[in-house]
Amino acid sequence: MPDLLLELFSEEIPARMQRKAAEDLKKLVTDALVERGLVYEGAKAFATPRRLALHVAGLPVHGRDVREERKGPRVGAPDAAVQGFLKAAGLASLDQATIVSDPKKGDSYIAVIEKPGQETISAIAEIVPAVIRSFPWPKSMRWGKASAAGASLRWVRPLHSILCTFGSETEETEIVPFEVDGIVSGNLTRGHRFHAPGPITVRRFEDYVASLERAKVVLDADRRKEIIATDARNLAFAAGLELVEDEGLLEEVAGLVEWPVVLLGDFEERFLEIPGEAIRATIRANQKCFVLRDPATGELANRFIPVSNLMASDGGLAITAGNGRVVRARLSDAAYFWQTDRGPLPDLDTLKESAEKLGLDLGKPLDQRMAKLDKLGVVFHAKLGTQGERVQRIAALARELAPIVGADPDLAERAAKLAKADLPTEMVGEFPELQGLMGRKYAELQGENASVAAAVEEHYKPLGPSDRVPSDPVSVAVALADKLDTLVGFWAIDEKPTGSKDPYALRRAALGVIRLVVENGIKGRLIGPLARQFARVSTGGRFVELNVLKRQAEALEAFGATEVAAVLNEFLRSQLSPEAARRFTAETGPQTLEAYRELVAFFHDRLKVMLRDQGARHDLVDAVLGEGASGNDDLLLITRRVAALGRFLETEDGKSLLAGYKRAANILKAEEKKDGEGAFAGAADLQLIAGAGLIEEKALAVALAQATPKAEVAVAAEDYEGAMAALAELRPAVDAFFDKVTVNDPDPALRANRLKLLNQLREATRAVADFGRIAG
Repeated sequence: MPDLLLELFSEEIPARMQRKAAEDLKKLVTDALVERGLVYEGAKAFATPRRLALHVAGLPVHGRDVREERKGPRVGAPDAAVQGFLKAAGLASLDQATIVSDPKKGDSYIAVIEKPGQETISAIAEIVPAVIRSFPWPKSMRWGKASAAGASLRWVRPLHSILCTFGSETEETEIVPFEVDGIVSGNLTRGHRFHAPGPITVRRFEDYVASLERAKVVLDADRRKEIIATDARNLAFAAGLELVEDEGLLEEVAGLVEWPVVLLGDFEERFLEIPGEAIRATIRANQKCFVLRDPATGELANRFIPVSNLMASDGGLAITAGNGRVVRARLSDAAYFWQTDRGPLPDLDTLKESAEKLGLDLGKPLDQRMAKLDKLGVVFHAKLGTQGERVQRIAALARELAPIVGADPDLAERAAKLAKADLPTEMVGEFPELQGLMGRKYAELQGENASVAAAVEEHYKPLGPSDRVPSDPVSVAVALADKLDTLVGFWAIDEKPTGSKDPYALRRAALGVIRLVVENGIKGRLIGPLARQFARVSTGGRFVELNVLKRQAEALEAFGATEVAAVLNEFLRSQLSPEAARRFTAETGPQTLEAYRELVAFFHDRLKVMLRDQGARHDLVDAVLGEGASGNDDLLLITRRVAALGRFLETEDGKSLLAGYKRAANILKAEEKKDGEGAFAGAADLQLIAGAGLIEEKALAVALAQATPKAEVAVAAEDYEGAMAALAELRPAVDAFFDKVTVNDPDPALRANRLKLLNQLREATRAVADFGRIAG
């Protein structure tokens, strides 16, 4: 069967866009083919810096013939109806229609419309131009004289040529004829920009790939990645070193070259005094080069690996020398940043107020940077104050959380006060991705406790579902405080995630809190810390506004507007009084409580997502939370109960008890509609049960009397496996009861008593979970 080969040849496509663009091209073209009934055997898309290519194999020569019967009006219908039918069906007269008889409706006209399948080459000629004109590039441009016209073609970079051929392996291929903004389709491509820039005639996919290979173009991005990785490892091994793997950089570099040539460069050993992470960030960001390390020590070596798009006549010496010059210049900058950040700031006298407010030691460089961050008044969020004010909140919360997570409160508070101190450093200013890590190094250099230094780096973690969760108690306290402050703050100002929009990464923060709690086995409810943090955010946000007014008053006084300044100052004095602050807090109480409940519900949603990703059923979370979901914020307890419930329901006892519960709940629901909700509350009459003389009824009453307190005691002791075992004891009695006992007995007293027994069963299971929320 024939194949389609399509290539869109242009100027360099940004590496970050290539892989998605190739997949978009494949989807858009193949979806359009299938819509026209042109089913194919397989398709694969490719991308290089200068081309997008698509190969669709096993297409038919033309689409399937279509036979359609279109029903018309009855015989003898008005002429207008008949003419409308003829026009819609494409018939010249009624002689071309067929009359069919219906015993009930009478005779009517039917038009049989037969359409031959469209030739595939014609369909492609319509599909490809439409795809090109509407291609979803993240950014695109117009070029040349035609760009003056608003309707001219937009492409990521100037599009030079379109190759489009169609044909089978055994026959000569055809050029699919079409034109897009003056670019006529053909069978020509070009090879490497420098090594083989001339035109290359192509027939089908096999000779296309081979021709490009001869013209120094590796079409498949994954193969380019493999070449780069293999050659880089081999060069490193030959030098007695090992490659520092970097999948993100590998993907990017493979999108920058069509014919990868891997080289080896070096720089002066003196630069190795800079932290390895900074060296790697410098070389990676500026030159897109890989770094190497000494396998014996694990430390970085003074070598790097650039990847060229050229086979240079000198073996790449000039290329590596050029890269080396740039690397040395960038490392010189990094060395300056490293040295500057460890020295004292020149304006220490202006930082005393901030240092006193935050309890910082201006004799230490990192403390100086934190004081500077506060002094500068860098805004975290317009409604949530500055970074300095936020650090105060985090420090207070970290101290409060420390005993809960087993951390020293003084160390947790100290770590929180230094957590953001590296933000104004020169190194983090140049390489934002090093925030936290550089803070840890500077903390270690000034002699901070090891747990404090670790927390400065680790308080950002976990950054995602696969990121490591810190285990040091001080790190856990600060990480929780940082994330909870973020969540509380944005909930307090009503900036919650909506739909797919989450500009402040609040879902990630909530998942981080859950993982920190669950993976570190932290017990306890969050209501106390959260409520106090809501209070800190509320009053803090109010005083942020007041501080803005205060600065305005000072500015007005400086310009001589003393009367207006006096009014503002009087307002400030009244607002900053303790009574005003208390009144403000009291006024925000109801809103704070509602925000707390919404935030806990948000945690529940994130917990469901996490457990579902781990293979758990989200309905079990609903069952464990039950009706009291809005206040259940002991995340570890919820997780353990869900796990225990899941294991129980996988057993035969669990499955049978769930079925018995569902049956009991359905009977109760139906009967409560007749007798009223709560009609069967309370304990069943044991004397009435004994008088009925049914062994199965007595057995269920006894089983409930024994199992219910056992389950309640086990839940109180957080022994969820024990609680499930207690419920499992009910299974034989429940099965026998439904097998032998008639619940809706003709005797009203027996009926009501047996319904009370079923209600006791329903209440007994609620000690562990709300079985009514479990699917199945």
